[in-house]
Amino acid sequence: SSNYWNDTAPTSSVFTSGANNVSNTFVAYCFAPVAGYSAFGSYTGNGSADGPFVYTGMRPAFVLWKRADAQDNWAIVDNFRSPFNVADDWLGPNSSSAESSNNSAYAIDMLSNGFKVRASHAATNASSGTYIWAAFCEHSFKTARAR
Repeated sequence: SSNYWNDTAPTSSVFTSGANNVSNTFVAYCFAPVAGYSAFGSYTGNGSADGPFVYTGMRPAFVLWKRADAQDNWAIVDNFRSPFNVADDWLGPNSSSAESSNNSAYAIDMLSNGFKVRASHAATNASSGTYIWAAFCEHSFKTARAR
């Protein structure tokens, strides 16, 4: 119901931009889940270093997330920079910060069917915090073809 959305709440298939935004430039990245390849959702933080497990239905190659109920940056952890658990080499795609290695505030475990948060930082796992996430697979068996 805010002016940002033209007083029309976004849905899973449509969003509008408000009239007061005509002089601004916007970019929208819109994704849909593909079983065994990509997954999207949200989780609620518990404020513990033994954070929530998030089921994706695949082993993620990278996870992108952001706190949705408070001001914070996007974060990416991937299995290329952190090939072993705990995965904690971090990128901030909307930040001017440099790549960060061994950053325990963004620590997760990449598992065969999802990821587990291993930090109690506000940007990752604040008690009752709401986080949105996107994950893309390491190997997609659903669409794999033999050579």
